[in-house]
Amino acid sequence: MKEKIFNIPNNMQAIEIKEFGKAENLKLCVRPTPQISDNQVLIKVLFAGINRPDILQREGNYKVPQGASDLPGLEVSGIIVDKKASNLKFNIGDKVCALCHGGGYAEYVAVDEGHCMPLPKCYSMAEAACIPETFVTVWSNLFMRGKLQKKEKVLIHGGASGIGTTAIQLSKHFGAEVYATAGSNEKCQAVEKIGAVKCFNYKTKKFENEINQLTNKQGVDVILDMVAGPYISRNLKCLSTGGRLLIIAVQGGIKDEVNFANIMIKRQTITGSTLRPQPSSKKTEYINSLVKNAWKYLENGKIKPIIQGEFPLSNASEAHEALEKGDHVGKFIMKVS
Repeated sequence: MKEKIFNIPNNMQAIEIKEFGKAENLKLCVRPTPQISDNQVLIKVLFAGINRPDILQREGNYKVPQGASDLPGLEVSGIIVDKKASNLKFNIGDKVCALCHGGGYAEYVAVDEGHCMPLPKCYSMAEAACIPETFVTVWSNLFMRGKLQKKEKVLIHGGASGIGTTAIQLSKHFGAEVYATAGSNEKCQAVEKIGAVKCFNYKTKKFENEINQLTNKQGVDVILDMVAGPYISRNLKCLSTGGRLLIIAVQGGIKDEVNFANIMIKRQTITGSTLRPQPSSKKTEYINSLVKNAWKYLENGKIKPIIQGEFPLSNASEAHEALEKGDHVGKFIMKVS
């Protein structure tokens, strides 16, 4: 079958960071359309996901890896309009969602072919844009690094966030008993509706005490933590013998004081990761594992991203401000094309 031919412009609209700092420093600009390298595809972006690493990059607190685009944006959905290889698993004209090495806040983005995923059958393009960064982060940490098993207990911090709502749904559908934290009673109610047995308002309750009371002081087997700082020692107080603490962000700080003797006695594991700096081959491994093991739950509609709001590309600063405000449940996205 003859592949489609798309007219690809020399230039495109994109969002750049004029200078590090506030959301207002995100500006619409014109950039050359990316040139693809071997085993890459060019995607005409329809929607882009908004993530906290984008904010950190805008603030100057997230170093862009060597060879990555300086434009923000780590996940998109769109249409493949060009490719540089004949044996790739996707064809020109295919609708995909993709994990980006930056550059997603633009009309076109060049992506490694192994970082593309097919659209789940019942997903819209808007919903698909919420998958790559968020689902791959959750899957690679909770299930590959943390080895979460059926009937284990898991605590998800930031349960109302895009990461949190994804982690709760995946954990529930793989048979885990899910607990979470969130910053208001309304958020806690929303989190419990999507699968948490109990969600604790961290502003009014000490989650470690609540967990130990509910589990007969046995604690949870796995904790997914995006806070770090003073949460580390508190997490360890409600982590079971043989439990695994997974750190994926440090919103609460980079330091805490812990009792290593207790870690040894309870044979606990503390680990962490960031996704963007990892090798392309490792990201492909994560994506293949996610599609192989979890896609069926997305295909049958049992797991779907929660979209709090949608912004046009030109309103990227407003999208960042909405995420920073922290009143949301789920994800913010931008409509690009």
